[in-house]
Amino acid sequence: MRTIHCAVIGVSLSAWLPLAFADDIPWGLNAALNDPVWIAIGGYFPKTSTTMQKNSTQLGVGASIDLQSTLGVSDRADAPYAEARFRLGEKWRIEASYFRISQTGNKTIDRDLQWGDVVFPVNAEVTSKVSFSDFRAAVDYSFYKTSDKEVGVGLGLHWLQYEASLASLRVGSDAANVLAPLPVLSAYGQMALNEQWSLGARLDWLSLNVNQYSGGISVISVNVLYQPFRHLGFGAGYQFMSVEFQSTSGSFQGKYNQNLQGPAVFLTVSF
Repeated sequence: MRTIHCAVIGVSLSAWLPLAFADDIPWGLNAALNDPVWIAIGGYFPKTSTTMQKNSTQLGVGASIDLQSTLGVSDRADAPYAEARFRLGEKWRIEASYFRISQTGNKTIDRDLQWGDVVFPVNAEVTSKVSFSDFRAAVDYSFYKTSDKEVGVGLGLHWLQYEASLASLRVGSDAANVLAPLPVLSAYGQMALNEQWSLGARLDWLSLNVNQYSGGISVISVNVLYQPFRHLGFGAGYQFMSVEFQSTSGSFQGKYNQNLQGPAVFLTVSF
């Protein structure tokens, strides 16, 4: 976490210092709503709640494991965060974003746990490593667009990747690697308060059941942007994400449920 904090502060200062004594440039429109290209780089700092289950063709249905309470994985995380938006004319635009979280845990368990083909006995010391990443891409259409307001809908994809491994010196280890591309429907809105300040919100949602896969995702994000200079600004937001995924066959058989919610801070560039 300290590394990401320092990186965000360093990037912000390095970009701010050359402009600290420059005059503000009046441009007449809020850049966040009107510039063709908008990019944000920063950090996401969510509170996490995760439950995983890995089944076995040999041992049957695995235990539902709460990573925080059972394995000692922290309920706080930090992640590098990036987002970009490219306008294709007045109504159409393309968006993409990415973040990745990595966590570890170490705890003596108080019950037997079956994880895949391994059974960890009570009082075993289990070390866990977990990572989660989300790459989102979407095509948006703004059915209402003025110079200071925008409302639209989109069709997108959250490409989710989960990696988890549990290990104990007493019994060995087992791992899971899950790729879950989940399509989503989106709704979004932006409003400029003046030339420098603006507000934005976005909702992604979908639930589906296809062959051996079932799952659902919902994401709600809100942000406030401040752009004191023509091409440089700052932002802060809050995002809630809930993911459910289940597979009954294939290389991974089991379930993954996760909730993330927390603030994000970022530096913005537009042109």
